[in-house]
Amino acid sequence: MLKNILSYLFGLLLLASAVGHIVNPDFYAPMIPDFIPEGLANVATAIVEAAIGILLFLPKYRHWGALGFFLLMIAFLPIHIWDLTKENPAVGPSPAPEIRLAIQFLVIYAGWWIYKKAKP
Repeated sequence: MLKNILSYLFGLLLLASAVGHIVNPDFYAPMIPDFIPEGLANVATAIVEAAIGILLFLPKYRHWGALGFFLLMIAFLPIHIWDLTKENPAVGPSPAPEIRLAIQFLVIYAGWWIYKKAKP
């Protein structure tokens, strides 16, 4: 039951974030490193997040959605670490960046756990 709840929760969050990347890209701009084009980052992230979010809702494909979620959260980890080292982190002053980084590790583990529990 926890696997299903987390799958739907993360799927919903990913779909909401995907919409956010398109509707309000300026919100995500401070989180995008300068060497990555903002437009490309927002569109690519929206597509990937939407696809993974949908897969997490579908029991037949949840296994693959969870793997995608796990890998995406690992891919976002360097951005969270980079933000932590900035003078003015995108998420606000300390301890917000440290808390976000700690939560990121929990989310990575949750993605792996769902992947292992979901049947291929």
